[in-house]
Amino acid sequence: MKRLVSLLLVLVCLLMPSIATAAPIELADGSYLVDVALDGGTGRASVTSPTQVVVTDGQAVATIEWSSPHYDYMLVDGERYLPVNESGNSRFEVPVSVFDEPVAIVADTTAMSTPHEISYELTFSSASVQPAKRGMDATSMLVSIAIVAAVAGVVLFLRRKRQS
Repeated sequence: MKRLVSLLLVLVCLLMPSIATAAPIELADGSYLVDVALDGGTGRASVTSPTQVVVTDGQAVATIEWSSPHYDYMLVDGERYLPVNESGNSRFEVPVSVFDEPVAIVADTTAMSTPHEISYELTFSSASVQPAKRGMDATSMLVSIAIVAAVAGVVLFLRRKRQS
């Protein structure tokens, strides 16, 4: 009986990692900042952290920005993703299926004499999740500055006119 119990315990311990699955992402729809770690490759490349993660209808998508403009595609869970920008460092929008566990990815770089697919791992930290602060975009800021300058100009004009 002891042997049977011992054998069952050993089997449970061996099977536990394959039974345990990552908890699904349970974030409300919205925009978040999340720390992301990059492992693998030559160690020369990096990604911007924290990164923006947008959740829509329960599906999380991260914007991964590389430290180089030479990445022309990424493979995540067998799906190919192309850059979402045309200039600057390569930026991709990729799904986030799990936090706190490495996700194997492949990124193709054209920085060498011939394109190379390089294996990496991305790990998104659940402990770092924070709502993204909503700020003014550049256009709104310029419009606001122009309005303030125009109002200040009118006030100064009227003040000078009264004094004369």
